[in-house]
Parts: sequence; C-alpha cells; structure tokens
Amino acid sequence: MTINSGLQGVSRIVLASNNAGKLAELQALFAPLNISLVTQASLNIPEADEPHRTFIENALAKARHASRTSGLPALADDAGLCVDAFGGLPGVDTAFYATQFGYPKGDEHNVRALLEQMQTLTHRKAALVSTLVALRRFDDPEPLVAVGRVQGEITREPIGSNGFGFDPVMFLPAFGKTFAQLPTDVKNAHSHRGLAAARMLQLMQQQWT
Repeated sequence: MTINSGLQGVSRIVLASNNAGKLAELQALFAPLNISLVTQASLNIPEADEPHRTFIENALAKARHASRTSGLPALADDAGLCVDAFGGLPGVDTAFYATQFGYPKGDEHNVRALLEQMQTLTHRKAALVSTLVALRRFDDPEPLVAVGRVQGEITREPIGSNGFGFDPVMFLPAFGKTFAQLPTDVKNAHSHRGLAAARMLQLMQQQWT
C-alpha cells in the first residue's frame, strides 16, 4: 500500500491496545468505515514502550510500533485523567495510578486510590482526555491526530455500573450523571474517546478515502 492509497483495499486496522473496553468502543465508533479493528495482541504484537510525558507522543509511538510490526495501518489511543488539584496528573500515568499507592494495576484500584487521595479536597474538577493517532503505515509522514476532552467533577464514591476506567467517578454536570450511569450509545457520543473518534473518523474520510 503506497502512502497515497488511503484505505483502498484495506479491511483491517490494527489497534495498538489490548483493552477490550476500548476496542468495543472504537469498533462501534468507526463502523461507518466498514473496516475491522484488530487488537495488537491478536496479531502477537507486544506492547510498545511509552516513555513520553505527553499523550500525543505516546500514541504516536504505539501506532508506529503496531504498524511496523503488522504491516497494517494503525490506530493508537493514549488517554488519561487530568485532575486540576493535582496539576493535571496522573495524565499519561493514569493506567498505573494505583501502583503509586501500593495497589495492583487495575480500574477498580485506580478508582479507589483516586478517591482516597481526593478525600479531603473540595476542588474536584478533572478532565478525561483522549488523543488518537492514525497512520497509513509506520513511516507515514502525515499522521492524523484527533483529541477529545471532557471536563467534569470527581464524585466521592463510584456511581453506576456501565463503562470502565474512571467512568463511575466522572460526574458530568450537563447530564447530572456519571459516565457509568449513561447508556452506552450516549456515553460513546459524549465521552473523551467518542469525541476524539468522531474527529478522527472525519479526518480519515476527508484524507484517506
């Protein structure tokens, strides 16, 4: 596939993630392309190093690694929680947030650690940020970049059972609910990843098809 061929003849894009929840969300959001997203694990691709301190640098590194190893176009997402009271942290370290406080890695532990660290704070504004990077090939000189950002407030306890990650504690004033209380289609349309995916879909349709 040449650099100018866009998505012609392409049936699969490798997703530089092994997160089942992320795959399901993005597969639904990219349905208009009629292209399957496949996880890098299903292609026996190991996870890439993420040494950078910004979402965009890590997403680009992951996309290049997955595309180089698979020979397919690649899509990578680097996302995280940015808490105002913590100066924007945990940011790129969100996935490993709980491990800083002696807990194992995992969504439930991350939520528990966050609520413990914010227990005495009244300023609870935070943002969930998603940065998507797409490459036609590993050395694509013009990667597509789309960012989605949703601001809300951290609740004092988990509310709702839908979604994953910090969804149960991210309260959205516009809805009066947490992400975990919203129906999946509503969440996908308004989440940080949903906003980034909508912008990425538009970019792909404009520049790759």
